[in-house]
Amino acid sequence: MIVYNNLHKIKKIEETVIAIGNFDGLHLGHLKVLKDAYTKAKTKKLKFGVVTFEPVPVMFFNKKILNHRINSFKQKIEGLKNLKIDFLLVIKFNKPFSNLSYNQFIEKIIYKKLNSKFIFISKNFRFGKNREGDIKKLKKNEKLFFYKTCVLKPLTKKNQVLSSTIIRSEISKGNILRANKLLGRKWRVEGVVKRGKQIGRKIGFPTCNIVFKDYILPKLGVYAVNVETNNFRRKGIANIGYRPTFKGKTLLLEVNIFDLKANLYNKKLKVDFTKFIRPERKFKNIDQLKIQIKRDIIKAKK
Repeated sequence: MIVYNNLHKIKKIEETVIAIGNFDGLHLGHLKVLKDAYTKAKTKKLKFGVVTFEPVPVMFFNKKILNHRINSFKQKIEGLKNLKIDFLLVIKFNKPFSNLSYNQFIEKIIYKKLNSKFIFISKNFRFGKNREGDIKKLKKNEKLFFYKTCVLKPLTKKNQVLSSTIIRSEISKGNILRANKLLGRKWRVEGVVKRGKQIGRKIGFPTCNIVFKDYILPKLGVYAVNVETNNFRRKGIANIGYRPTFKGKTLLLEVNIFDLKANLYNKKLKVDFTKFIRPERKFKNIDQLKIQIKRDIIKAKK
């Protein structure tokens, strides 16, 4: 997969089939769109490409939205690399691009740069300045710019439309099992282990501390997790929260990896959330906390 990070450096590509979207989470609905687009490209013997945006537009327009992503930008790139895609265009979503009209988007990008013959989009796709572009305007320009608009029916699960918005909602409620089903895999958070106050080590449950960045914020509390590095994959337990028992003020993801004694400072961890165990709460003393952690670990191991 060829990755283009600069729109202006792209010379006109040979005829293509493209799928356009944020693809946050690369959930089952997204995978269906990409599969259908790939099938069309293979049938028509055209190049298959994906067009996405960075940062996510909603985070560009509303700076107050700090926790939104289902997966990080790097995770999205890695996920797309595992699919049968010829090229990926990452458009930098900035002020100049946000002022591009829908007509300019169609002519300059879809037609002149990508030479698209089939465009795969979701039903609610909007584009161009002030989100003035929509399906009707795409179809209106088909004959002028020699492409066909392909709008796919949304994937549904139990009569519920599968979307990134719904998955974010499930994660924020602690419904991690439901979120994982909609994603088609376990929800993953990645981060580098930072040195903390070593409170966990002092009470007999050493943890790897990871600063929680712009991921969607799950329900604060304790989760069963699977932890992966370049060297191992093990089960563990994690707490996402502020550590009220110790009057913590910084949001942290703390991971205790079962049966592991190793220095993981500055190592990258991949943490897969498998089960919600309990909400975060403040304990009267450390002894009560230790008793509860032991109970949590028993539940996490089941």
